[in-house]
Amino acid sequence: MSTTHAVRPIAPTTTGWSDAEYQVRRDLSLAYRLAAKLKLTDHIYTHFSARLPGEEEHFLINPYGLLFEEITPHNLIRIDVHGTIIDDPTGLGINQAGYVIHSAIHQARPDLKVILHTHTRDGAAVSAQREGLLPISQHALSFYSRITYHEYEGVALDTDEQQRLVADLGGSDVMILRNHGLLAAGVNIAQAFRHLHVLERACNIQVAALAGGREQLQLAPQAAIEKVREQSSRFSHGDDPIIVKHWQALVRSLGSEALL
Repeated sequence: MSTTHAVRPIAPTTTGWSDAEYQVRRDLSLAYRLAAKLKLTDHIYTHFSARLPGEEEHFLINPYGLLFEEITPHNLIRIDVHGTIIDDPTGLGINQAGYVIHSAIHQARPDLKVILHTHTRDGAAVSAQREGLLPISQHALSFYSRITYHEYEGVALDTDEQQRLVADLGGSDVMILRNHGLLAAGVNIAQAFRHLHVLERACNIQVAALAGGREQLQLAPQAAIEKVREQSSRFSHGDDPIIVKHWQALVRSLGSEALL
């Protein structure tokens, strides 16, 4: 790990942040660290964001150039939904694609406080498969009935793509970006990260299962698909006990790194 951005404890009373802002910064930083630990990263090229509490439409995102394992509460960049940088402690600026994707959803879906976007091998592989996510695992069934898709338009640098991105997301909180990767959102970081973690696992399983050929797959029966859709509705609440336990267990896995 770079010594320049070594992990260190930070007391919210020394930063000028409110307790609420500190909590968002800490949890978002932990999400970055967890993604690095779970190998859900693509070097410096993907991005997680979280809306800050308050009346202003500001959100936090990673500096363009730091690895996920280097992210801490104090080096996150604060920007508004129009792309204006409010605070950039590193001077590295932001990834324009991150602004285009995240600001579009933060503006259109104020209910979604957190947006996580990845380019993992298996997530990108499923995004390139014509049938998309298949109902072949319990993990996949958690999302199968509500996942949406956005067609690839090139690197997301043009703001005119935002309207189509938001329209394709609709009322969902999970989306596959075709020929690109995965997007998971939530009302808080714990919920969004659980969505991403389980969706990534569903893609792992699908890629492994397809190694035997499409004709060998056993699709879940429609009755089971409907049943799991109803069973999974509990995870629409960010404070569901399973979501909380999932997040707390992940944070414990970081050990001393959780002392951000």
